[in-house]
Amino acid sequence: METVALASSYDKEDMASTKVLHSCTILTRRIITNRLHILFHFTVTLLLLYYRISHFFNGNKLPALSWALITISELIFTFIWCLTQAFRWRPLWRTVSIDEIPANMNLEGLDVFVCTADPQKEPTMEVMNTIISALALDYPPEKLAVYLSDDGGSYITLYALKEAFAFSKRWLPFCMKYRIKTRCPEAFFSLAKYEELSITDEFSAKKDELEMKYNLFKRNVEKICEDASNYVVLDRPAHAEIIHGDTYMDDNENDEESTKMPLLVYVSRERRPSKPHRFKAGALNALLRVSEKFSNGPYLLVLDCDMYCNDPTSARQAMCFHLDPQMSPSLAFVQFPQMFYNISKNDIYDNQARLAYRIKWQGMNGIQGPSLSGTGFYLKRKALYGSPNCEGTQRFLYSSSQT
Repeated sequence: METVALASSYDKEDMASTKVLHSCTILTRRIITNRLHILFHFTVTLLLLYYRISHFFNGNKLPALSWALITISELIFTFIWCLTQAFRWRPLWRTVSIDEIPANMNLEGLDVFVCTADPQKEPTMEVMNTIISALALDYPPEKLAVYLSDDGGSYITLYALKEAFAFSKRWLPFCMKYRIKTRCPEAFFSLAKYEELSITDEFSAKKDELEMKYNLFKRNVEKICEDASNYVVLDRPAHAEIIHGDTYMDDNENDEESTKMPLLVYVSRERRPSKPHRFKAGALNALLRVSEKFSNGPYLLVLDCDMYCNDPTSARQAMCFHLDPQMSPSLAFVQFPQMFYNISKNDIYDNQARLAYRIKWQGMNGIQGPSLSGTGFYLKRKALYGSPNCEGTQRFLYSSSQT
């Protein structure tokens, strides 16, 4: 395997320093194996097509219609197969070095978008766990903003969001103090072994206290969901509410520590039965307009409501690509793979999408990057509004880490 290091330069106050923020590994062995397999498969396919076509014109007593249909179908499959070989031609593996980001670097603003539509179909507690994990990202809180788009316009979601923020004011200091990696509360409290942490009496007491507060928060949300008579409001005006505005030092009860909290905004766009809804695409468009008025972060993270951030450093990992001056002008987004839980042991239908994330996307990395999966990607806002012709062809990257 061949590794190519890419350097990112940073200049401030006439002090220039060059740091290697990310590297690209060319998977030489896999390339050789893939190309040999392609050559073998293509040779066998040509022999098969030669057999089909030659026997069709040799005057053999064959059912002409059936033979012709089989030959045409095999030609179509061969054409599709040829197109997919680009995924295997030059696979790449990318790694980052977040420790090399200069301490005095002024990181750009990051807006996190989370979309939900119906508390019945998308359990509210799952949505709140996603929000809390986004608030707990390892990123300067004054540069981080989290937006929740509620397409159901439900008072349940708004109530739960306020409760989630109240819990996160105690959850974030705990994660930072003990360097917790799993910052989704539901996932953390369900762990059989708490990562590789040094379990002290202080940690255990604090963990038990937070678990009690989380269970109380969970019971309150589930109770209001059970008592609700109207989950979704289909005819409503637009509504935006700042749950937490200016970043400030928040004094936590029974805790000597304090922490800064990111901006948190609830958004429910206008919805009328007589107008097209546009589903998630429309919600993201609304979030773009709203976020421009509040934070206007140059970078965006889009998350599904049931996909929490399982690595708090993912934002800094994405910045290792976006901050590279040699790559940044033509880089549109960095796509992280998805990880799935509660999957059957055998997973014969590949519900984890391993073919896409572990094989195809690494191959697409060698041909300017993967397609947008709809979640888990760090997008440059300018790529949505600027013309690609101004700065060359837009490029996309697939990060080998998870978010």
